[in-house]
Amino acid sequence: MIGMLGLIASLLLLMYLTMKGINIIIAAIISAVVVALTGGLNLEAALTEHYMTGFTKYFYSWFLIFLLGAIFGKIMQVTKAADSIANWVKDTLGPSRAVFAVVAAAAIMTYGGVSLFVVGFAVYPIAVSLFKVANLPHRFIPAALVFGSISFTMTAPGSPEIQNLIPTEFFGTKPTAGGIIGVLMALLIMVTGGILLSRMVKKAVQNGEVFSLPNHPSSAKESAAALDSELAMQRPDAAPAGKDYPHVILAILPLAAVIAILNTAANFTSSTAAALISLSSGIVLACVLMIKYLAGFWEALAKGAQDALVAAANTCAVVGFGSVAAQVAAFDTFVDALVNIPGPPLMGLAIAVTLICGITGSASGGLGIALPILAPMYMAQGLDPGAMHRISALASGGLDSLPHNGYVVTTIRAICGETHKRAYWPIFILSVAMPTVVLILAVILYSIF
Repeated sequence: MIGMLGLIASLLLLMYLTMKGINIIIAAIISAVVVALTGGLNLEAALTEHYMTGFTKYFYSWFLIFLLGAIFGKIMQVTKAADSIANWVKDTLGPSRAVFAVVAAAAIMTYGGVSLFVVGFAVYPIAVSLFKVANLPHRFIPAALVFGSISFTMTAPGSPEIQNLIPTEFFGTKPTAGGIIGVLMALLIMVTGGILLSRMVKKAVQNGEVFSLPNHPSSAKESAAALDSELAMQRPDAAPAGKDYPHVILAILPLAAVIAILNTAANFTSSTAAALISLSSGIVLACVLMIKYLAGFWEALAKGAQDALVAAANTCAVVGFGSVAAQVAAFDTFVDALVNIPGPPLMGLAIAVTLICGITGSASGGLGIALPILAPMYMAQGLDPGAMHRISALASGGLDSLPHNGYVVTTIRAICGETHKRAYWPIFILSVAMPTVVLILAVILYSIF
């Protein structure tokens, strides 16, 4: 009983500390200490053996993916390729389709392998411009960015995002695993989410909400006056200099190359090797095609390496905590209950991955904790590896987007300057509730077919 209470308490503590803005590495170590002491583990062994084994094993397996993904994102940023894509979507769709334009810009880049945070910072100025002209509430921009960045692009078949690559290691699958059902689920999330977001924005407008930057005047009259003033300063003939972007075709080619090479090379080598090859190719192609826009190449490599270290270490910290938790007897009880849950066998896998990703606030971190333990159990049952791969990927994209998720916090606060109170509810609907419903449907379909 004490072990189970300690396990629950440590998980809640990890969630609480991350929501309070405590560094995830510190929060994970503190939570690991709690679960070790309450679970009867030797503290020294828990930290120096179990925690560090989980930490270093994940780092060993995935750091190069983090590194090349971050560098690719920085190259796309410094060459202004990301800006070119975002502006092309803006100009093509226009303010009348502002919401869809923001989602589309984010989705194109993330499905092409660009780092989430690069996408967020690149698309946000475009989103502000579109929402300003259309006079739509600013508080929906975080939802549009999050929905376009993670809700369907990271879990769809063929995606180069790490959430789609991790399952390949444990199920022996390819990035395209999951077949037509996986494609249909991604399309369902994309279409349904787009409709829901549009309706939420439309309803807010009907209720009198208008565009207003955080801490700006919020009444309709004051906001309209502020809007007119800001638009006057941003008319085309007054546009600032320096908007020299590569042609959108040049900007998109490296993204297309990453996807094509990944899913081609995966037929001849491991998915991890295919990802390394595709991201490396994307980096080289971006540099060659947009060399005239490439300023500060070595600085971009250095910044990408720094970003990769931070992102990888944060995820490794969560996996390390999970490795300690997995040594507690209560964790075995928890896993056994999930594996033996009534209903389709895939339901237990879906629930387990969903809960662990939700508790850790990390899709990749949750997969890193859950799959080493769960994959052998479900593989032994003779289930379809492709179905397990896609269920795991979909499950990682549900409860991971709770308020303490790192990308959610960064998007709401750092990128958009919003608050959870104003901006989080649409994110919850689009990136937690709806993907969870689609996950249930996927379990049913994979179980039938």
